[in-house]
Amino acid sequence: MRWLRLLKIVTVSLRYGLDQMLIDAGSRLRFAGLLRVTRLGRRFDAPRAVRLRQALEALGPIFVKFGQMLSTRRDLLPPDLADELAKLQDRVPPFPSEQAIARLEAFYGRPLAQVFARFETQPVASASVAQVHFALLPSGEEVAVKVLRPGIEHIIANDIALMETAAALLERVWSEGRRLKAREVVAEFSKHLGDELDLMREASNCSQLRRNFRDSPLLSVPEVYWDYCGPTAMVMQRMHGLPISQVDALRAQGVDMAALSRAGVEIFFTQVFRDGFFHADMHPGNIFVAPDGQYIALDFGIMGTLTDVDKNYLAQNFLAFFQRDYKRVAQAHVDAGWVPRGTRVDEFEAAIRAVCEPIFDKPLKEIEFGRTLLRLFQVSRRFNVEIQPQLVMLQKTLLNIEGLGRQLDPDLDLWKTAKPFLERWMNEQMGWRALRRKLAEEAPGWALTLPELPRLAHRVLGRAAEFDVTQEPAAAERRHRGLMRWLRVLCLLVATLIGVELWRLFGS
Repeated sequence: MRWLRLLKIVTVSLRYGLDQMLIDAGSRLRFAGLLRVTRLGRRFDAPRAVRLRQALEALGPIFVKFGQMLSTRRDLLPPDLADELAKLQDRVPPFPSEQAIARLEAFYGRPLAQVFARFETQPVASASVAQVHFALLPSGEEVAVKVLRPGIEHIIANDIALMETAAALLERVWSEGRRLKAREVVAEFSKHLGDELDLMREASNCSQLRRNFRDSPLLSVPEVYWDYCGPTAMVMQRMHGLPISQVDALRAQGVDMAALSRAGVEIFFTQVFRDGFFHADMHPGNIFVAPDGQYIALDFGIMGTLTDVDKNYLAQNFLAFFQRDYKRVAQAHVDAGWVPRGTRVDEFEAAIRAVCEPIFDKPLKEIEFGRTLLRLFQVSRRFNVEIQPQLVMLQKTLLNIEGLGRQLDPDLDLWKTAKPFLERWMNEQMGWRALRRKLAEEAPGWALTLPELPRLAHRVLGRAAEFDVTQEPAAAERRHRGLMRWLRVLCLLVATLIGVELWRLFGS
């Protein structure tokens, strides 16, 4: 089976001239002479990027998803390849309803008629990994049932194994293969696919995002019905709305498109900077709009997470870019530890300035925010900066959000919408507000530790005395008094801070 799949991959690669793309890349390639023989009698009129996209489409849905992921790695790919791969669409014919029913009945262990009051056999959505059917629970709730494709685990395992073999071979025979981190890219793709194959993980992502936006007027997230969920099946609330791509229908429904585009930007930055947990697959097919103009999020297989370090890096960069403070941008990379040792910050700053200064000749509303972040990644590539996977996902999401926002409202000034949010977040991370928040977080732990300080101090002083036997008694006594003085000051300071914070929390 695997040999047949490998034969198809080789055949498709030759048909679309992918072997010639390696030679045309202009880098040292072992066995290049052998590949040049295959060029005889073959001419390709289409550009290399188009041929690569067509080859991935011919190889099937798993390779299409791989191409989609590759399109986000603009720190590794030339712009023409990344732009063309971004056109890939995960459109897969649905599998027979009988197979979906059989897989669900195997999971639930009983006939589907005993699980749902009604189950619609016609799927409403289909992708490479799963498809969705509408149903009705016995308790009366309308739900959407997501079920994995039969045999998809075996198909993915075979394709990933072949990709890993190809990536290892590419790094051995092509000098650029190591710089492109072929094996690392395949490993990253394998991880994402593995996450999508576990629908319990997707259900937990959905539940977390719903909790983050509970009672939000901006975003609605379906409820998960946990009693019906498992690794191969996910049941969630059915959401009613129009796909966000149906702009004319939304206008006819009375939706304020300018307000809708601004709300999308606010939702994105709320996910990123408030929660550090964001929907990383926000293409139009995964977003609906309710009649009242509220966003509806769907499909939670790919989520991104950010640490406080990541969030600080992003906020510093966004604000510094639009203040033309390129030294601050370069310093943010140094502070994050992503610049290789020995990199001169002033040279990094000059490279960033050379790329970004022409952008700011335009009005702010004409500056493409996502492209600005992309340019940063391109400069980083020259300086061998390690681009973090979570930031690559973020960049892809930001490009989706910005493109969607400007489709809804061509006059969208993304910077004007985002700047107040970023400045507010930065203010909350610094100064007295941040100190108070940290105290509130740490106060319960301090309250438990404080009563133990005398015992711990006595133990430390006892051990110190053991090492003071060689000292003069007067010197040991002075040291003991000094330690006790500092201990009293420390206890008083900690007690005061805890008291102030507890009074603020519970006394007002």
